Amino acid sequence: MDGPPRFSRALIVANPIAGRGRGQTVGRAVAEGLRRRGVPAEIYLTQARGDGRARVRGLEAGVDLVVAVGGDGTLREVLEGLPDPGVPVGLVPLGTANVMSRDLGLPRDVDRALDVMAAGKVTRIDVARVNGHLCCLVTGVGLDGMVVREVDPRRRGPITRWSYLVALLRVLKSYRPPRLAVEIDGVEDREAYGLVLISNIVHYAGVLHLARDRRLDDGRFEVYLFRAASRRALASAALRGVVGHLPGGACELRRARRVRVTSDTPVPYHVDGDYGGETPVVFSVCDRQYRLLAP
Repeated sequence: MDGPPRFSRALIVANPIAGRGRGQTVGRAVAEGLRRRGVPAEIYLTQARGDGRARVRGLEAGVDLVVAVGGDGTLREVLEGLPDPGVPVGLVPLGTANVMSRDLGLPRDVDRALDVMAAGKVTRIDVARVNGHLCCLVTGVGLDGMVVREVDPRRRGPITRWSYLVALLRVLKSYRPPRLAVEIDGVEDREAYGLVLISNIVHYAGVLHLARDRRLDDGRFEVYLFRAASRRALASAALRGVVGHLPGGACELRRARRVRVTSDTPVPYHVDGDYGGETPVVFSVCDRQYRLLAP
């Protein structure tokens, strides 16, 4: 990097079990790389869910760069804890799906990731609140929420795609499509839906392709509404999402700032891959945007 360093001081928040246990090693490599480039850096290793959020909430004056080393969950904790959304956030992806890094084309290689941070190019992203929780990727109500609820109590160490596949098979044994009522930007929809995804991403779960014209900073999230949510209908939608893109077929797309999802019987939901609870779900895009360093 030519000239003086772009940043004065950095905090690296690393999940040590991410990347099959490589999080600590990669985090230390990022810290050492920043120091070589003239940026004093501290590394913080998370030990439990919520650690990263708590550490970033206590961000010291003078820290003008925070780097998340891990998966989408680590990134979400960093953003949720950040006291000033104007502080740029770097990401070195080591998680299972790495949804945000796929969308932004972020490198996994440490040296290339450091080059991205040194360039200082910022991408602004919208975030939302979902029943009080921060959402920067996607909220799912229905089958997805059921699967995440199944995975949640069994989380021990790194989570793999196999963990979700096993959970999906368990859920499908007794699965019945729910009936979800949806209100979008204050207008009630007369249809009942079986699955609702409220998303700001393209690569859902690392395998499904959503709307290519999605914008991260337009003040709205994409709302995918599945009228049919039987096993057969969802399998067809999944195939469409793998080989092509959603929406299409029984899935339609709206864009919104506010979404409310209710049901006669409680239906599970997830927020960015973490189990959130059961309906009702109240979703609202925040006025403030966050800044990610991207190519």
